[in-house]
Amino acid sequence: MGSEASPSVTIHLTGFKKFHEVSENPTEIIVSKLKEYTAKKGLPKGVILGSCTVLETAGQGALPTLYQTLQSALSGNESESSTSRKTIWVHFGVNGHASSFAIEQQAVNEATFGFPDELGWQPHVLPIIPKNGGITHVRKTSLPVEEIREGLSKKGFEVMTSDNAGQFVCNYVYYHSLHFAEQNGTKSLFVHVPPFLVMDEETQMQFTLSLLEVLASLCQQT
Repeated sequence: MGSEASPSVTIHLTGFKKFHEVSENPTEIIVSKLKEYTAKKGLPKGVILGSCTVLETAGQGALPTLYQTLQSALSGNESESSTSRKTIWVHFGVNGHASSFAIEQQAVNEATFGFPDELGWQPHVLPIIPKNGGITHVRKTSLPVEEIREGLSKKGFEVMTSDNAGQFVCNYVYYHSLHFAEQNGTKSLFVHVPPFLVMDEETQMQFTLSLLEVLASLCQQT
């Protein structure tokens, strides 16, 4: 009975398809396989696994799917009878030069892509959401980034915190998600992962499950 009354968190995830010179994006595989993986391994206590969506690696081109899934998840929560339900969006992106995981603290209101996205768009010094102000405007996650890092480190993963989500689609999507989260009372987090050549698929799946566990634990404390 006690576990049934415990606060629960619904966690939705997104990843990206291939792009530029990244022919295999680990985040597409992680997100696509997560429901099957958790069916075998089990979900951490207090976690409800929501949608798992793979986005086009594009700025404006990814927005219709992104906002559709964000809004759909919000509508689903409104129908829940439990008042203790919390919603977190976790967005995964790959850093082709990384050797560890990175928890991103913030996104900047600037769209400047070093190369065209997968739909051919290459903005230069444009505000992502013009009504938010200039390109220096920053949105930060409301989740405790350092505590998340510590929790994952204790589980044996090499994790760092970062205040630079890059100058490509990752930052673009994260900024939109943080804006949506602020408006709708949800939470958003972006995590960069290394390529599978650096860290194998099974380790990254284990990391994802551990991330869900850490997030649920932190939510139950608040």
